[in-house]
Amino acid sequence: MSQKEQGDIQGQLEEEPEIIFIPDEEGNEEEFEVIMKFEVDDSDKKYMMVVPVDADEESDEVYAFRYEEDGDDLQLYTIEDEEEWNIVEETFNTLMDEFDEDEEEEESK
Repeated sequence: MSQKEQGDIQGQLEEEPEIIFIPDEEGNEEEFEVIMKFEVDDSDKKYMMVVPVDADEESDEVYAFRYEEDGDDLQLYTIEDEEEWNIVEETFNTLMDEFDEDEEEEESK
């Protein structure tokens, strides 16, 4: 991962949270905070990780979606392919590990 990508992730985590609304099975709009967006290498697919805004602090529910942007419109797609899910999960974990390492370096300065 390049320094620019790491900087982008750092910036995403520090700026004002991005909130999106996703309808549940009954059509009720639920509020989610976007915690990370990324692209998977060798693919032009984009992914986002979101957490429910009204979740308990102890809750560690994180949802992943593939997304496409069309101007101001955002289309979300659930990840149903197990192989695709594994790639997304591995990328997310790698990015979070790198973020944690950066945090530790900042604290030791």
